[in-house]
This record gives sequence, structure tokens and C-alpha cells, in this order.
Amino acid sequence: MIYLLETELSDKKSLHIALKNIYGIGKYYSQYFCKKLGFSKNFKVFELTLEQKVKLIRAIENSKLSLNSDLKRSLNLTKKKLISIKSYKGLRRLKGYPVRGQRTRSNAKTAKKLR
Repeated sequence: MIYLLETELSDKKSLHIALKNIYGIGKYYSQYFCKKLGFSKNFKVFELTLEQKVKLIRAIENSKLSLNSDLKRSLNLTKKKLISIKSYKGLRRLKGYPVRGQRTRSNAKTAKKLR
């Protein structure tokens, strides 16, 4: 296991799949970073050398993406702001109803469970 950017990456997985475990990096950016640094699709995490780890961390930090705790904090602040200004989305979120216009007659069980 390699600990990278507050996230543990499994040694057995290929690098572009393991990077998707970092909160805020999806399929596109994981493939982008691998292609930028010259890693193949079959490159495993345990094959990373110390220099390659440093290059990978620098590339991710220089990309100006908000990741992990910063991203979670900004999403929570956005939700709290919607609730505080009493917008439609904020009130729906507060009541536990679906926020994006879904019907509540037959569905919306997961939105109510999340409350």
C-alpha cells in the first residue's frame, strides 16, 4: 500500500485505476496524469520508484485541482450556503426531498433515507 495525497493506493491495481480512489480525481484526470508522465495502462502501483512518486505528486499539485478534504469542505459550504439563503434547493435539502426535480410520489426513498 502506498499512501498518496491522504489516500491509500492498492499495490495490485494499475496506476490509472488506483488514482481514481483519490477524492476529486476521476477517469479523465487519472488517464491524463498517467499519459503526461509516460506510464502505460498496465503500469502497477508497486512499480513506482521514488522519483516517479515525486513527479506524480508534483503533477497533481500543479494541476490546481481541489482534492480530498478541500473539495469536501467546499461542497459542504456550498450546501450550507444554499440552506442559509433559503433557496429552493436549500429548502429541499433541509426537508430531505429530492433536490433536482425528481418526483416524490413513487420514488425519492433514497433522498429520505439520507436525511
